[in-house]
Amino acid sequence: MPGEKEHVCLVSCSVLKDELKQLVKQGDLYANLVFVSKYFHVDYAQIEKNLRPILEKAIQQFKGNVILVYGDLCLGVNNEMRKLAEEYNVVKIDALNCIDCQLGGKGKFLEADPQHNLMFLSPGMTDFFVHVKNAMRNENIAEDWLNQLFSGLQGIVLLDTLGKPNQLMEEIEKLGTGLCILETRQGGLKNVGTVINEAFEKNREKKKQTKH
Repeated sequence: MPGEKEHVCLVSCSVLKDELKQLVKQGDLYANLVFVSKYFHVDYAQIEKNLRPILEKAIQQFKGNVILVYGDLCLGVNNEMRKLAEEYNVVKIDALNCIDCQLGGKGKFLEADPQHNLMFLSPGMTDFFVHVKNAMRNENIAEDWLNQLFSGLQGIVLLDTLGKPNQLMEEIEKLGTGLCILETRQGGLKNVGTVINEAFEKNREKKKQTKH
């Protein structure tokens, strides 16, 4: 079990909250979980503002055993998140973003969508977009941003990470994207577990090197 017999803390975007909690519940992951709100998703400044103090507190409490569950691109396109991990000397998962993590990491997101014309929607990301749309409506703000985001795309790939495809489809329908669901992919939970396990191994190697 990843993290077993180790006092490990995962600092993660809450996009992956349900998946990580399910892995813990199943006994496939042993770790302390700390989340930063996914609703900062497109605001890099707010992500960093909220992430830094949480990361600093985790490092104090779990010295040498903190893993950052964010993608390389989650603070910007110039690997700002990777640089942040280096600044705090913590291991980060090997993934570009949360969708890449759910596909198995290491850039599999780019392999799955080389033309950038698909929208991958997992439970966490679907909830994020539903939240944004509702917030825009409540504040009488035009939904131009969402419309532009989905326009020109070929379709949606549904990432059923929690084994609830029908529920996820209902949530996606609420978005009114006008896009068809082209494919439903399972196995995302296992993929997340694999990416996390690889980060645990990397952290163990890092600690061994520090001791020598």
